[in-house]
Amino acid sequence: MLSPIVAGVWRMASWNWSPQERLRWIEQCLELGVSSFDHADIYGGYTVEALFGEVLALAPGLRARMQLVTKCGIQLLAPARPDTRIKHYDTSARHIVRSVENSLTALGTDYIERLLLHRPDALLDADEVAGAFESLQVSGKVQQFGVSNFSVSQFELLHARFPLVTNQIEWHPLHHAPLNDGTLDQAQRLRAHPMIWSPLAGGALFTSDADAAVRVRNTLTRIGEAHGVSAATIVFSWIMRHPSRPHPIAGSRRIEAMREAVAAQGVTLDAQEWTEILTAATGKEVP
Repeated sequence: MLSPIVAGVWRMASWNWSPQERLRWIEQCLELGVSSFDHADIYGGYTVEALFGEVLALAPGLRARMQLVTKCGIQLLAPARPDTRIKHYDTSARHIVRSVENSLTALGTDYIERLLLHRPDALLDADEVAGAFESLQVSGKVQQFGVSNFSVSQFELLHARFPLVTNQIEWHPLHHAPLNDGTLDQAQRLRAHPMIWSPLAGGALFTSDADAAVRVRNTLTRIGEAHGVSAATIVFSWIMRHPSRPHPIAGSRRIEAMREAVAAQGVTLDAQEWTEILTAATGKEVP
């Protein structure tokens, strides 16, 4: 349902672009085959969905060519939420439904392809959430549901009440816990292809002086040169090589960076190359 590479828009408000500039960026993403766009209600202080919606109002035909993902559940201290006294999570049915209604209005659309709960909530009532999801699905407002940053047991709890299609997680060579904590095993077992946020470690893979980052960077560069692609492309290829079939999220305003991500679809790392990168990250050979 999603494009292999997903475009992340969480920084869009800070780009300070005109609607026409935003439109051109979205069009260029679509031209590259990046048709899925990852949102959250809180992005840009609750403003990014509306910025994206302005573009869809300018070019309504674009909506049929894309898939929209959004997230809810985090309550931030922000001018847009004057009743919030402290940052907290809210996964009540009332909040989920209200968040979806707000997202639909901001985006200027009648439906969302995929809704995710943004963070685990200690007060999450699985039966109540499942009821909200079912209501939204039956009404046609949301097609699929998932979560973000959930542990294996947290995912299992909600999935037992309502079928989830993804867990959006952080995963990159400098954060490889999902390989060992059961998260990616669960994704493969359930065929719930994970979405991967921060695949480039927020840029640390190419800017950090930490020993692991330097080792990984050198390895990525060498393997990239052998394949005739950039080190960034190799990172995306490394992630996509996993049999859980992840969807990395590329969150750059630079179209060249999006091209580098898309280029990973044309690169298949063999097991030794893939392990070289993991070994560089951990600093030791596999057991």
